[in-house]
Amino acid sequence: MTTTAISRPVCVLGLGLIGGSLLRDLAASGHPVFGYNRSPSAARAAADDGYDVTDSLPDVLEKAQECGALIVMATPMPAIPTLLDTIDNHAPDCGFTDVVSVKTKVLELVRERGMADRYVGGHPMAGTADSGWTASQRDLFKGAAWVVTFDRALDDTPPPAQWVSLWIDVVHMATRVGAEVIPAQVGNHDAAVARISHLPHLLAESLAIVGDNGGALALSLAAGSFRDGTRVAGSAPSLVRAMCETNNEALLNALDETLALLNDVRANLADKRPSIEELVDSGYRSRIRYEARSGMHTDNGGLLASPRPVIRFQPGTPGWINQLAHAEMLGARIEVY
Repeated sequence: MTTTAISRPVCVLGLGLIGGSLLRDLAASGHPVFGYNRSPSAARAAADDGYDVTDSLPDVLEKAQECGALIVMATPMPAIPTLLDTIDNHAPDCGFTDVVSVKTKVLELVRERGMADRYVGGHPMAGTADSGWTASQRDLFKGAAWVVTFDRALDDTPPPAQWVSLWIDVVHMATRVGAEVIPAQVGNHDAAVARISHLPHLLAESLAIVGDNGGALALSLAAGSFRDGTRVAGSAPSLVRAMCETNNEALLNALDETLALLNDVRANLADKRPSIEELVDSGYRSRIRYEARSGMHTDNGGLLASPRPVIRFQPGTPGWINQLAHAEMLGARIEVY
């Protein structure tokens, strides 16, 4: 029988779109949760909305240490090194996770500080182009993929019991707010998100510039395809830079593949008999495969069901690490019991 019970309170550091939405959902589910935001005005706004929030990082971490909370780092990547040092100083016994969109660099920083037994990486694949506490909302993660990493489990067999307990709580936290947990190693995660998250930002920025270069008439004629294709270009530039520049090696591979496709298209359009048949036919089939994997549908009971394959297992039992690796290969969601 699966469960979403988290064995400890949750402390969310950073109450922007992701952190704020997580705080809202956990509180609505009845689980003990408190948080921190660097901006006093945003912290006051969250407190005025009825949440247990402060703008003092030492105070919130000392509270986390006292109650043995699961700490969630929900800040942009540039803040992570200082945040790790502060956690180690004020909450040395707490386990922690994160929601950063690049996982390899975070794990490197964690290992440099000898904190790997206390860390489980996470990345919810949800969001909008907006940011800040006012952008946070209920049910943001419903049906969304939430990556939970398991590299520590591959370092030792079996992995430390405290890490397994932390890993289970991170999975339950993501499941509790409606997300579907997909396990991945940090390198495989970064290679995947370079293709489906970071590259789209580069393409959206480029499309926005090309459209804008067309002048007033082009912008007046722009409709759905331009709007949808440039949506993420409305994201805060600092956030886009942080994730793309930190994942530059994997992103270069995806970008080179894209440029090769576009160069082929250009050559075909310059031909005496211009054709983009190969690109649009292949792109159409790829889009259909994406829709089949990602879309939600209604089952016979009238409930929303996920088309992602599911693997159910009990952590700590023989072969459970192999089941994680198998789920990663399939892109399957997991349920633990």
